[in-house]
Amino acid sequence: MNRIKPVYLFLSIIFALTTLSNSAFGTETVKIGVAGAHSGNLASYGLPTVNAVKMVVDKLNAKGGINGKQIELFIEDDVCKPEVATNTATKLISQGVNMIIGHICSGATKAALPIYRDAKAIVISPSATNPDLTQSGDYPNFFRTIASDDAQARTEVDFAIDVLQVKKIAVIHDKGDYGKGLAEFAQKFIKESDKAEIVLFEGITPDAVDYSAVIQKIKRFKADAVIFGGYHPEASKLVTQMRKKRMKTLFISDDGVKDDTFIKVAGKYAEGVYATGPADVSGNPITQAAREEHKKVYNESPGAFFENAYAAALALTNAIEQANSTDYDAVGNTLRTHDVATTFGTIHFDAKGDATGIGFSMYQVQDGKYVQVQ
Repeated sequence: MNRIKPVYLFLSIIFALTTLSNSAFGTETVKIGVAGAHSGNLASYGLPTVNAVKMVVDKLNAKGGINGKQIELFIEDDVCKPEVATNTATKLISQGVNMIIGHICSGATKAALPIYRDAKAIVISPSATNPDLTQSGDYPNFFRTIASDDAQARTEVDFAIDVLQVKKIAVIHDKGDYGKGLAEFAQKFIKESDKAEIVLFEGITPDAVDYSAVIQKIKRFKADAVIFGGYHPEASKLVTQMRKKRMKTLFISDDGVKDDTFIKVAGKYAEGVYATGPADVSGNPITQAAREEHKKVYNESPGAFFENAYAAALALTNAIEQANSTDYDAVGNTLRTHDVATTFGTIHFDAKGDATGIGFSMYQVQDGKYVQVQ
């Protein structure tokens, strides 16, 4: 806590100097920040957002920008770590950026949001799902183009109980804001059901090499399924070690695992794993065009949260255009009151900052690819 105080003092000075220039197109360009994991083992979650935002911005700039102003991007890496995210936020604000797309991970987002809030900067995340980010009321500057973890946990639990018909569930998490928060919602929903029981609720240490202790507990308590809250590095190790012990326990996880990197790392042991993720929007014409363009520009298919980030970029730039300003109140009000066509259909944001009409679906790894099964 004490380490952060000088940051707020510094930001108050920066904010006083930049407020006038940032509002109502007072600058030469429209400044938009893109913050997230752009390096490290979670870069596969952050880099697709960079690509999505670049694509939207390049199109707009080619047409003259927003109301005659070119858009300038400021791309900053937080490695999905809260302690780095505060520095990232401070740097963006010091550069006069008051519109940010990101961060990617819930923990990093939560750490950075007070800095953005105090500087009156709008933040739209394509992937930060922790419910408190919108439901606490602490961050009126925050919006997201993904549903929250309570909805995700509900999808997982209902699928496990009603479709897979499991009776004994081990709920495991990585102790982080995202993973633990999701696991706690899963725990709550399982307890509310009279069809299954929790035989184990436990956190694991991220980046550990060996998870045999918790795996032995899963086996000893005869869990039919594991519901895991966390990211693909830990999930791949858990699944691999379970399968090497010839355990057939079903593995159900979240959008932190619904990524091709998980399949690459876990290899053959990824087969059969279930994970929630944003609903398949491949039938949407905007999505189709964006994916085709991505393949042409980057010579590969888009990665995780690409569609969510594309929607965030469309929503933010549309709000700036409609408000004819980068003023905090004007853009925030426009986001909440104006519909915009995106990769998820026509959306707007509710009073808390959640996007309408965006939910989760269930996927399974089949023949080395995630396939939507519900």
